[in-house]
Amino acid sequence: MAKKQNPRRIRSESATMVPVPEDAQLFLNRELSQLAWFRRVLEEAQDERNPLLERVKFLSIVGSNLAEFFMVRVAGLKQQIEAGVIELSIDGLTPAQQLAAIRQAALQLMNEARSCLQSLFPLLEAAGIHILDYSALDETQKAEAKRYFDEIIFPVLTPLAYDPGRPFPHISNMSLNLAVLVRDRKGQERFARVKVPRTLPRLLQIPAPDPAPSKNDAESHDVYFVWLEQVIAEHLPRLFPGMKIVTAHPFRVTRDAEMLIQELEAEDLLETIERGVRERRFGSVVRLTIDPNMPDEIRGILIDNMNLEPNEIYTVAPPLGSSDLMQLYSLDRYDLKDPPFLPTTLAAFEEEDDIFAAIRRQDILLHHPYDSFSPVVEFLETAARDPNVLAIKQTLYRVGRNSPVVEALLQAARNGKQVAVLVELKARFDEESNIEWAKALEREGVHVVYGLLGLKTHSKTALVVRKEGDRLRRYVHLATGNYNPITAQIYTDLGLFTCDEEFGADATDVFNYLTGYSAKKDYRKFLVAPINLRAGIESLIQREIERQQRGEQGHLIFKMNALIDKPLIRLLYQAAQAGVRVDLIVRGMCCLRPGVPGLSENIRVTSVVGRFLEHSRIYYFRNGGAEQIYLGSADLMPRNLDRRVEILFPIQDARLIRQLRDEILATYLADNSRARLMLPDGTYKRLAPENGASPLDSQAALLNRAFTAVPI
Repeated sequence: MAKKQNPRRIRSESATMVPVPEDAQLFLNRELSQLAWFRRVLEEAQDERNPLLERVKFLSIVGSNLAEFFMVRVAGLKQQIEAGVIELSIDGLTPAQQLAAIRQAALQLMNEARSCLQSLFPLLEAAGIHILDYSALDETQKAEAKRYFDEIIFPVLTPLAYDPGRPFPHISNMSLNLAVLVRDRKGQERFARVKVPRTLPRLLQIPAPDPAPSKNDAESHDVYFVWLEQVIAEHLPRLFPGMKIVTAHPFRVTRDAEMLIQELEAEDLLETIERGVRERRFGSVVRLTIDPNMPDEIRGILIDNMNLEPNEIYTVAPPLGSSDLMQLYSLDRYDLKDPPFLPTTLAAFEEEDDIFAAIRRQDILLHHPYDSFSPVVEFLETAARDPNVLAIKQTLYRVGRNSPVVEALLQAARNGKQVAVLVELKARFDEESNIEWAKALEREGVHVVYGLLGLKTHSKTALVVRKEGDRLRRYVHLATGNYNPITAQIYTDLGLFTCDEEFGADATDVFNYLTGYSAKKDYRKFLVAPINLRAGIESLIQREIERQQRGEQGHLIFKMNALIDKPLIRLLYQAAQAGVRVDLIVRGMCCLRPGVPGLSENIRVTSVVGRFLEHSRIYYFRNGGAEQIYLGSADLMPRNLDRRVEILFPIQDARLIRQLRDEILATYLADNSRARLMLPDGTYKRLAPENGASPLDSQAALLNRAFTAVPI
């Protein structure tokens, strides 16, 4: 079969080059910075200090993060090339140059992840978790694998042939497949594809060997697994009777999963999103992962029929798809995981039987997962049944399934409350769950809106309007994280309860902006994107520069997930050059170069990777001693500042400002165990105690400060 000519290559070669900006060397590439973040996660899988199944978990996260990176970021660069659009990155690279650099870094990362997995197998084996190749099974285990294949696997398999009478089958996104070469009785070879079912566990549990090895009571929890694709490969003759199986090799496809929603032409955004979710599996292929032993003949068939370029092929040692290793983390082996803990319940809630009374008494700050998420659920459940509550308004971005938050809103509607909810349908990879909740809310009479045209609503806000005597009082919950009790146990986030009148008024104005036609441009306390958040942050940084120039000690501490906005990076450079001390705690992407002579000597960037996913955003301004701290949902990225609805809100209680400064930010800045120091070239150096200092793991310190871990 003649190789098809790839139209993407033709368009990319004819694209007009764009001059590289003179300041490109001042910035780091966003995509490579994100891959560097994945590498820091991989380091946790390699770190022997972590319990074994925690290391497996981190390895699984690397696999899922890489897959999403290809589906979204790599796909976006390829779309630019296909469209003939050359938009230079912040560091002056074309899309093609970025793809070349990404391939080199991603392939190295994938191979290192495989090496890490190979090093974990003996440790898992020693701990009683045996992951066997099919060839290593004894007769009893093979008999059980055959029984499972016959009864469970075989009925759901559909072999798809490829020949002149049957087109090449569609290979769905993120699917694991077997490329099979069969030979008929006439000696003619044919290609077929067998999809490994996602509905079945990737690791098939099988019985212990017969006879089982002797073991003491401590080892009685041994479990044995075999890879599902190996069981299928061994029993392929059942799928192709009368044919000889020549060879079979696994491969995995990653497709473009970015949904381009034409909102201006979409009469019903819900219907458009539903269609986009269904069509996601049909996007163009951005990565084909194969094993090193795949013959050139099969490789050629895949390349030709999926219209691939050589740089879209990634050859790595099996098993393909390390994200499936998360299955092991569900094992009941707490001895191989971090010690469990019980989140603390703040005294403010224990001192009052009524949560509204507790909030009236003082502003309350929650720091998850150290503080329990239960008060947030209780806040909504209480509002749902309280006869004095008249209305509840809330934004929902990622709530997960079986959500008690949504159940509380449904109950509120049943109880006759006025309930209005903005469900963000464009929350990437959570669209399907959000669609289901939107429909359930609408069925109960909740006023559901899906966001603003061209904007994604990312703010986390709940507003409760309550009648108290002859007046109405507004209670507000604002947060850096989602209304999801599950992720609240593994993400670090901050939430604030308040009944401050100006906060309530601002929250009301934001909801009017989201649900109606409000054109309000100013807010009393909030910084709201895309209205005044960018200008507000710029003004606060500029004020710090001016105070420094007047001889005061300027200090900025920003904690966020990502820093890639060019104008704000430039402003931080100006602050550093003016003498302002700038401490940045950036979990993931950072396009700023710290420690560059004459540019950023006063800027220090660290990244903390540990047991919990750092997710809180904190913006501290010394302000000549009259310190100000803003919390919220926004990172310093163009999309957060210009193309999303975001809220940053100030902390007004001096007691809470001290807590954020002295207990939280100071702990992160002192981390010399889990923190990495960013170097000017974008690489990271793991910090270690110096001059006899004691090790400090910021997350462990915050855990110990809040409560004592509970042994099982």
